[in-house]
Amino acid sequence: MSAPPALRRAIGLPHATALVVGTIIGASIFVQPSEITARIPSVAGVLAVWVAAGALTLIGALVTAELASIFSRSGGVYVYLTESFGPPLGFLWGWAMFWSMHSGIIAAIAVVFARYADHIIPLGPVASKAVAIAVIVLLSAINYAGVKQGSRLQTLFTAGKLVAVVAIVVIGFALGGRVAAHFVGSATPHTATSAADYVAGLAAGLFAFGGWHMVTYSSEETLNPRATIPRALALGTGIVTLAYLAMNTVYFYVLPLDRVAHSTRVAADLADTLLGPWGGTAISVVVLFSTFGALAGIVLTGPRVYLAMAQDGLLFRWLGEIHPRFQTPHRAIVLQALVASVLVATGSFRALFTRVVYTEWIFFALMAVGLMRLRRRPDLVRDYAIWGYPVLPMIFVVAALLVVVNQIVANPVETLTGLGIVLAGLPVFYLWAKP
Repeated sequence: MSAPPALRRAIGLPHATALVVGTIIGASIFVQPSEITARIPSVAGVLAVWVAAGALTLIGALVTAELASIFSRSGGVYVYLTESFGPPLGFLWGWAMFWSMHSGIIAAIAVVFARYADHIIPLGPVASKAVAIAVIVLLSAINYAGVKQGSRLQTLFTAGKLVAVVAIVVIGFALGGRVAAHFVGSATPHTATSAADYVAGLAAGLFAFGGWHMVTYSSEETLNPRATIPRALALGTGIVTLAYLAMNTVYFYVLPLDRVAHSTRVAADLADTLLGPWGGTAISVVVLFSTFGALAGIVLTGPRVYLAMAQDGLLFRWLGEIHPRFQTPHRAIVLQALVASVLVATGSFRALFTRVVYTEWIFFALMAVGLMRLRRRPDLVRDYAIWGYPVLPMIFVVAALLVVVNQIVANPVETLTGLGIVLAGLPVFYLWAKP
């Protein structure tokens, strides 16, 4: 009797690092750094917040790296929360992912892709939705055909977007001497920046770094995952932090702070200033390239969580099947594409995603607490231990909870509604898990 099909190990360190970098760098760094700049009216303050966001992301990545060195099973955060606190919490993470956090971000990025395609070739509302759905279906089909194809595509587009970042930075500094003054602060009188402003800015920065944890979803398809994933997390978050700092520095080198603060397409404004009208079109192509690459990684990773949940009996068993030829979680890939496409077609992803996305930071805080709980288990073997334990995990917990509290204070109705959506998964879990 032949063995049942298994996931294929094909993701090495370069591909895993590309997955980290590619899922983090989407459109936000090219489009809207104004979320931080509008709150903190000083160039040095803004750059300091980006450094802090990068440092906290790195701490979160290192927390995840230790957990990945203990548990080599696919599923990432779902597995870590289940091992630390039990199946109900792991199920809530998967529930939130499926209905909003992961499916919603796929829909949102696909819509951004279609909007920038519309800048180059006018599409109209219906055609834009069709393009967004088409790109979801295309990337799902590529990942359906094999993780090797999906990870190679991700690596190619990650390399391309890093080349684009370097080109923007080099051109910005090379041609930026044309402007009259550099690193110009705000010309508008401001009240003193409060601690709440810095927390809000930090929250915006941390959201721009979102996606760093997704490489852990595909552990069973990673070569030597206990060593590869920790290295990929450290390398990837370091590369992104340097890229974000370089991009923000060149923005302020060329554009005054007030213009950056009010821009919704800051990279295009930079290009227009230096290269004239066609510069904005060039940036639209860069954003298209970047969003496609980010979407490729996010489409690849999500189905591995649903596969793990199905294998644990927390989703329909048929979702846990692996394709005998392609060695991929084919049914989970199809279902994810279907849900994300419905969210695009109906536009419902906007309300769901904005309400629920902040809740992932509750789970991240619990994941770091879970690491401290798992340290007490002598039976667990780890290939990597986070430096600075327990101080760094505790700093991460506090920062994650600050993000959550900031979101609740700023938008109490929206965020509490989102928390209710997540908690609605609890009765579903107990009904599903009932003997």
